[in-house]
Amino acid sequence: MQKSVRYNEGHALYLALLARKEGTKRGYLSKKTAETNRWHEKWFALYQNVLFYFEGEQSSRPAGMYMLEGCNCERVPAPKSCAAGSAKDAALDKQHYFTVLFGHEGQKPLELRCEDEVDGDEWVEAIHQASYSDILIEREVLMQKYIHLVQIVETEKIAANQLRHQLEDQDTEIERLKSEIIALNKTKERMRPYQGNQEDEDPDIKKIKKVQSFMRGWLCRRKWKTIVQDYICSPHAESMRKRNQIVFNMVEAESEYVHQLYVLVNCFLRPLRMAASSKKPPISHDDVSSIFLNSETIMFLHEIFHQGLKARIANWPTLILADLFDILLPMLNIYQEFVRNHQYSLQVLANCKQNRDFDKLLKQYEANPACEGRMLETFLTYPMFQIPRYIITLHELLAHTPHEHVERKSLEFAKSKLEELSRVMHDEVSDTENIRKNLAIERTIVEGCDILLDTSQTFIRQGSLIQVPSVERGKLSKVRLGSLSLKKEGERQCFLFTKHFLICTRSSGGKLHLLKTGGVLSLIECTLIEETDAS
Repeated sequence: MQKSVRYNEGHALYLALLARKEGTKRGYLSKKTAETNRWHEKWFALYQNVLFYFEGEQSSRPAGMYMLEGCNCERVPAPKSCAAGSAKDAALDKQHYFTVLFGHEGQKPLELRCEDEVDGDEWVEAIHQASYSDILIEREVLMQKYIHLVQIVETEKIAANQLRHQLEDQDTEIERLKSEIIALNKTKERMRPYQGNQEDEDPDIKKIKKVQSFMRGWLCRRKWKTIVQDYICSPHAESMRKRNQIVFNMVEAESEYVHQLYVLVNCFLRPLRMAASSKKPPISHDDVSSIFLNSETIMFLHEIFHQGLKARIANWPTLILADLFDILLPMLNIYQEFVRNHQYSLQVLANCKQNRDFDKLLKQYEANPACEGRMLETFLTYPMFQIPRYIITLHELLAHTPHEHVERKSLEFAKSKLEELSRVMHDEVSDTENIRKNLAIERTIVEGCDILLDTSQTFIRQGSLIQVPSVERGKLSKVRLGSLSLKKEGERQCFLFTKHFLICTRSSGGKLHLLKTGGVLSLIECTLIEETDAS
């Protein structure tokens, strides 16, 4: 005898009470019973992904409830029985019908109707959005945005503190200038008697002074023009022009990179998440996470960095970039996970393409004009080159930054940190790829090979060799393998690693088998003898 499912009735009544007070959608609907096919008016209340119905609006205890997780709601036409010409049938024909289809077998659809078309559309939309998984996805997106907003607030606090110090310095400077103005006014008061005497000077003396003043001004302007022209042609000015051009190119490249990440997230990631939540998903949520990893977080990070760069360009010709890299560097560790699993994500994508439905859906996404004819694999590869691009940009920037420049040390520190991060990611990718290569070889051998599970075992090369039939006293026997059949019998598939040498035979079905004797050779215990006689 099948046991009934237990549930917490008290918690259900509590949720029903919340639905009555705070439900997303509440009101009267007509419900069709499955036993008698009759319509009964009930008062419904939707709370999150649970739909309660009561005998009336004042009822305190629900008459029933439905779990809406994974369901689908759609409008349906009026039943054919309502097409007759009587007044009652005409009234029923004005009703608006919709059906709730549940995602699991054995559950009959829930048929509902209402009198108002707008009310019916609101019920259908509310039931569509009653999904706990969608709420979790939305919560994750909002949490990511919250984290980045907190970072922006911290950055603004630092900027506000710097502005506060600048205002204090400017107040001090204003006080100093006021004191100088007072001193100048006092000097001017003392000079007034002397100026009164100048008014009584001879007219010829005044003309001579005017000519002298004109000549001094002309000489000063000529000297200043020479100084400016010499500086424009100087190596320092040329270096500053090149430095500014590098910064402008970096802003353009960052803008293009942010656009590429935006296309990756909005044209591929988010639509595939929606498809994974559909009734017949062409791809699972786990595969979506494996393919895209943390690309959405990377997009949010570079959007903030790009906004900071544009703010710096707005203050041109004063270009201060070191503080932006100080903020960016601690958050670039998110690239480690992306780079480490990049090959695996491409492998998962290739496996998913074997599904015709997924391949057809992916081609529709790639046909979007925003993709400009590029495939998903191309967009997944862009983040792999961003860290090296930053290193090259900083190297060029430092080449045109004077040693006494205020940003020199900060830029050198940022470049060293990026190079260190690049080395760590390269080592991790190499180790991961080596482990995957060893596991792939281990799976091709029918008997398996435990030594390939050692993470320190590094693959060198593989190929086919012909095994000589016998060895005597450490010398190779002069046996000629003349016939083709003997060569095939002596052919071995060999794999060379840093610690071991594997010798396998290939069966008629293409499977590999380790030699029973001498199939696994430890290189520490072996001696290599090279035959010098080529004949």
